[in-house]
Amino acid sequence: MELGIAGKVALVTAGTRGIGLGIAQALSKEGVRVAVAARTEAGVKRIADSLGGVGIVADLMTEEGGHRAVKETEDALGPIEILVNNLGLRAGTAWSDTGPKEFETAFSGNVAVSVRMTQLVLPGMLLRGWGRIVAIASVWGRETGGAPAYNAAKAAEISFVKSLAREVASKGVTVNAVAPGSILWTGGGWDRRQKADPEAIAEFVRQDMPLGRFGTVDEVSSVVAFVCSMQASLVNGAVLAVDGGQSRSGI
Repeated sequence: MELGIAGKVALVTAGTRGIGLGIAQALSKEGVRVAVAARTEAGVKRIADSLGGVGIVADLMTEEGGHRAVKETEDALGPIEILVNNLGLRAGTAWSDTGPKEFETAFSGNVAVSVRMTQLVLPGMLLRGWGRIVAIASVWGRETGGAPAYNAAKAAEISFVKSLAREVASKGVTVNAVAPGSILWTGGGWDRRQKADPEAIAEFVRQDMPLGRFGTVDEVSSVVAFVCSMQASLVNGAVLAVDGGQSRSGI
């Protein structure tokens, strides 16, 4: 399928590994001119070189870092037409180690950073009459489960997406969330847990994963690329679960 976004300019946050890297690669394959922003200089340079795009070293948890990412992208490639808010931080694992500090970290590293990056690029999108904003949420933003602070932050991020989507749709900008389930990639959280306790993870897969396996980065990134496409013009304010049926939510 021709997605119709060749030549568009995209900024992918935390785009040097895992799902963020997969999204950057998927968009690049569609002819999108991609910039990736992250804190690690070596990773940023490596990925930018491999994509033939732009790599920006910036701490997106700060206002200065957000402004730098947007400015350097636009200086090098032109106005940002696609924004993928992939950056997400976890804090705490259960209520036994979760309090106000963990909630502040989770909300700053998920909701606040997505709002800040969106506000930086949205005026230009509205002025030009076209844009795609995608937030990478989680199965645990759609229903209860996972780390409490992360769960609440991802639910709030989804609420932000829905609210903004209704406001800007008539001006040519769509805003959506993609909610991955448990995704396995080398060096990621599930990879580390699987190596540490393969029997427990095998049992988790049997009990919780209807497909009998983890999801892959490519399975998530292909959905994100479609949501950014011309063909997805009626997809707005949606939360697309990419979890193989892992979630139990009815919506």
